[in-house]
Amino acid sequence: MTVSLPRISARVRILLWLLVVMAVALGAVAVTVRSILQRDVDHRISQLLTQETGEFANFVPQGVDPDTGGRFDTADKLLRIYLQRQYADPDEELLGMTGRPGDKPGVIRQRRELPQGIALWQDDASLARIHASKDSFGTLDRPQGELRWAKVAIGPSTGGQPGAFVVAFHPERERAVADKTFWTLLALSGVALLMTTGIGWAVAGRILAPVRLVRTTAAELTEQDLTRRIPVEGRDDIAALAETFNAMLDRLERAFAAQRVFVDDAGHELRTPITIVRGHLELMGDDPADREETVRLVTDELDRMSRIVEDLLLLAGAERPDFVTPEPVQLAELTADVFVKVRTLGDREWQLDGVADLEARLDPQRITQAMVQLAQNAVQHTVPGQRIRIGSRAVGSRDEEDRVELYVADHGPGIPPEDAEVIFERFRRGTSRRGTRTSGAGLGLAIVKAIAEGHHGRVELRRTEGGGATFVLTLETAS
Repeated sequence: MTVSLPRISARVRILLWLLVVMAVALGAVAVTVRSILQRDVDHRISQLLTQETGEFANFVPQGVDPDTGGRFDTADKLLRIYLQRQYADPDEELLGMTGRPGDKPGVIRQRRELPQGIALWQDDASLARIHASKDSFGTLDRPQGELRWAKVAIGPSTGGQPGAFVVAFHPERERAVADKTFWTLLALSGVALLMTTGIGWAVAGRILAPVRLVRTTAAELTEQDLTRRIPVEGRDDIAALAETFNAMLDRLERAFAAQRVFVDDAGHELRTPITIVRGHLELMGDDPADREETVRLVTDELDRMSRIVEDLLLLAGAERPDFVTPEPVQLAELTADVFVKVRTLGDREWQLDGVADLEARLDPQRITQAMVQLAQNAVQHTVPGQRIRIGSRAVGSRDEEDRVELYVADHGPGIPPEDAEVIFERFRRGTSRRGTRTSGAGLGLAIVKAIAEGHHGRVELRRTEGGGATFVLTLETAS
């Protein structure tokens, strides 16, 4: 059985990672500070022990007995006089020990109190260990706490029993200060983490609000409603995400709209030929002539249906980015090729009116398709012998020709003003004043318009001087 784990939101994951990183960083800072403080404590104790033993070592050969004015004759008196003149730190003990190593030492101490139970002079076992040790520095781990000590031995040459000067330091209080600082830092770090949690939660929510809006919008989108968009604020990555998502919705909306138009147009325009085909087939008799006529009519309707489907598919593909593939084209050569091809469309007075001698970025196949469609349209609305002019020209400023026009001009009956606005729409053929209605589906000019717009241009209808209609493709030279 598969167990589905609970989903963790991006907001929570960001906050958790932030807290983990901060906790590790703050913990590392606290541990580092504690380590530095502990090292400073050890360094200060070592300096103090070295200083105290150095001062005593200098006093031994230079000290003067106040009673005799000469050198001290016993270690006991030297230690007593020296200790009377010293002031120890709060955690420091200055002691004198007399006697031979291995024997129980005699203890000479200053009259000062330390916390109960930690004083070295009260710890006979520790005194004996220090007295018997041959080392000058050492550390004792006692039940009462750690003890750092240093010792300077006094030889018997001074008279009487040998002795030793001992400096003992109790570092527990100093270490407790470092530990207190460490725990204070940890407490402050905890407060900082709590504050970071609140602030991070609010900031992450604000930053991820567009992402949640994207998710909500995507969940609410349906094929019937693709109009919702995400407000874009700022210029960061989240704003870029919202812009990209909106652009995707624009493409989806156009694609679904084109799909609906295709389905509606196909259903509307194919319904009639299907009905005609079915009616003729149902009424077809056994007479050979009747059957032949029925087959001819049905074939004609099927051919018309095929043309309609091909034109609809072409218009549906006009929304694709690869609908046109521009390339450098010599406009004069393209115009001449179009003229040669359209002369076979009908018995008309074909005239190559002019050519633009320049290079433009166009899709030659699509432009040829549009020009042939315009020429075919002109043939359908003129009579044999009438003139049809094909040409191209450059337009723009005097110094820079940034647009080109390709045109087909006829001298037929022209197009009424009320039809000029609708003839480029799908399945709109205009009124009978343009000429004899043809069997076309009314998609030819819509295809021409799609090709022009695919080149970021437009198609226009203009009046021909002397009567007739002129269709013009206006295109950018660098489209």
